[in-house]
Amino acid sequence: MALQVAADPYAFPCVGELTPDNTALLIIDMQFDFCAAEGYIGLMGYDIAPLRAPIEPIREARAAARKAGVHVLYTRQGYRADLADMTAQKRWRSRQRGTPIEAGENRVLLRGAPGWQIIPELAPSEGEAVIDKTANGAFYGTDLDNVLRAKGIRNIAFAGNTIDCCVHSTLREADDRGYCCLLLADCCGAVDPELHRAAVAMVKVEGGVFGSVAMAEDFAAALQGLS
Repeated sequence: MALQVAADPYAFPCVGELTPDNTALLIIDMQFDFCAAEGYIGLMGYDIAPLRAPIEPIREARAAARKAGVHVLYTRQGYRADLADMTAQKRWRSRQRGTPIEAGENRVLLRGAPGWQIIPELAPSEGEAVIDKTANGAFYGTDLDNVLRAKGIRNIAFAGNTIDCCVHSTLREADDRGYCCLLLADCCGAVDPELHRAAVAMVKVEGGVFGSVAMAEDFAAALQGLS
């Protein structure tokens, strides 16, 4: 019997077998700017507790992935110091929200700045790929697809912040590119519980149009069969 993760509305992967070589855990944007009160999201006035809630479930899923030999990859959002890679529309929106990305000492979402770093609880280990991006989706303008295909990865489990924006954008494009997708619901955060609920529902609609959904414990339990 093929090894799969118990998920809704269908097991992951839906085609073929889950192996260490063909499967990845992709951890999206677990950076200070999205997880700390002094970061980008916190400066907009949002409660960052829901964005920190995924930390422990991600650690559980990552520990299982590492033990099983499953690939672990990360994304990190940020712009050049001169903002040459940031669109005018995004710069305008950041000003409208009162958190201009080019603002003085509280520089957020800039490569090399403290807020851009991945939080220490989820710091990558040596050899785990980090994909730097400037868009919501991690495939746009990056080498993510090349990295995944070079490693032979066909199945991707998604975690990180935020579920309704960067996670969903990346998952949808992964589905369009032919990857089998699994959303780890408790491994993802949102500033509003309704956004989280809706994002999960959108993955499962139409019999799993974008993929299937599971929890960290489901993913970890399945990976025990690979350990």
